[in-house]
Amino acid sequence: MKRVTVYDTTLRDGMQGESVSLSGVGKLRLAQILDDFGVDYIEGGYAASNPKDMEFFKAVRRRKLANARIAAFGSTRRANTPVAEDAGTIKLLESAADTITIFGKAWKLHVDEVLRTTEAENLAMVGDTVRHLKKHGKEVIFDAEHFFDGYKDRPAFARRVLHAAAEAGADVLVLCDTRGGSLPHEIYDITRTVVSAMGRPVGIHCHNDGGMSTANTIEAVRAGARHVQGTMNGYGERCGNADLCVIVPNLVLKMGCQCLRKGKLKDLFKVSHMIDEMLNVPHDRRSPYAGESAFAHKAGMHVNAVQKNPASFEHVAPEAVGNKRRILISELSGGSNILLKAVEMGVEMSKSSPEVRDVLRELEDLERKGYEFEAADASFQMLIQKVLKQRQSFFDLDGFRVIVEKRGKAQPCLSEATVKLTVNGECEHTVGEGDGPVNALDCALRRALMRFYPSIEKVSLLDYKVRILDPEQATAAKTRVLIESSDGKDTWGTVGVSENIIEASWEALVDSVEYKLFKDESRGRKARKPKAPDGEGK
Repeated sequence: MKRVTVYDTTLRDGMQGESVSLSGVGKLRLAQILDDFGVDYIEGGYAASNPKDMEFFKAVRRRKLANARIAAFGSTRRANTPVAEDAGTIKLLESAADTITIFGKAWKLHVDEVLRTTEAENLAMVGDTVRHLKKHGKEVIFDAEHFFDGYKDRPAFARRVLHAAAEAGADVLVLCDTRGGSLPHEIYDITRTVVSAMGRPVGIHCHNDGGMSTANTIEAVRAGARHVQGTMNGYGERCGNADLCVIVPNLVLKMGCQCLRKGKLKDLFKVSHMIDEMLNVPHDRRSPYAGESAFAHKAGMHVNAVQKNPASFEHVAPEAVGNKRRILISELSGGSNILLKAVEMGVEMSKSSPEVRDVLRELEDLERKGYEFEAADASFQMLIQKVLKQRQSFFDLDGFRVIVEKRGKAQPCLSEATVKLTVNGECEHTVGEGDGPVNALDCALRRALMRFYPSIEKVSLLDYKVRILDPEQATAAKTRVLIESSDGKDTWGTVGVSENIIEASWEALVDSVEYKLFKDESRGRKARKPKAPDGEGK
């Protein structure tokens, strides 16, 4: 197996992405997650950039990382400045990181128009900085910035920059597609030429401006690169960096490369979502490997095929990356979808059973009215229970009323909801207040049920989405409400549809509560089920 080292730059390059930031404590926590995941290098920050990054280097030294080496990032010395007096180089050494990554210009355009210095001085800047850092016992990774653009412009110039770093003792030479505009065949051809010419490890660092960063990284490895740089979930400046959550599984599962520690690839789904959560960014559900939709099947023919052989529509096993197969339910569903979804939910049903057709008919009718069950598994399970005539009524609605009151311009709106229910023959009449009408209705419903079903207290509303289904109807438009709920253990989605947003919300809220109660009741039945005598029922 080819060993490919994984260099994560989420804490440096990733933080340069729009709307992405972490506190010092957050950076330490993310470093621990990356170390547990098994990356080889964690680039902690730009040493000369800001005090927060320097604090990180100081704090991370007190932690024992099991796998990763911490790298500090910086540039070559400034033009016409002795390296020992260069402020950036001094900061790199102050970071006390064992690995130092420096970038130097490999495109003559940058030397002429950005640095505004000579080629000879640019080569000296590279060589002096690498030698100085090696003299202090550091592992030095040299990022040849804009290498591919520079090579396409003047190959000899770009090669001289690499040789200057190599002759000074750089441990790894990283070819950077900094503008992110190169194509895979260009990356392959140039990397292959460099690998055959240089007597040391070559790495790759790609940006995604042309949407090619993953393909470009894979092509570089195919051409001989043995060190890949990227960020988790592709965070980074402009269109982002190469996404390690896509690159690593491709290298391991498709190319037979050795990356991470053994068995850690199964943590990919969890780690990818955890990092998005830390950065307060919605996860891309369509992300390859780690997205919720990566192994979601909707078309009836696809589901039927996957049921017979998962390889028919899944290029890898979902479990290999910690993900799972999902069967979606919609008007495109066939009997296989209904059957597999029912089995997934613990409902006993055979494909030839007439109930499958009944569920399909009910589903098609509801979807014509605007319902959608892909993100509302709980509502779909309630639908199955209804069709099978197994839906237990935990309470009956006698009525509800919602009042929204505004007193004066400067005063906030007041929302109050009154709910009247019958539970086990008893009438419960309760009032709830909230930030808005739906929040007030939710509070009133919970309060009404708490005495009868105490477990309701554990249920919290995680997300609330509203979709206008026929905007041409303006304020009279039909509304679909999707609610995501959790009891701290499980998470489930419910849906409601109506021209009245309060009624649609109520429908989704009721399904959410009933699903929780149905779940508790099912678990209770299993817990009460008598055990078979020894030697029986095995």
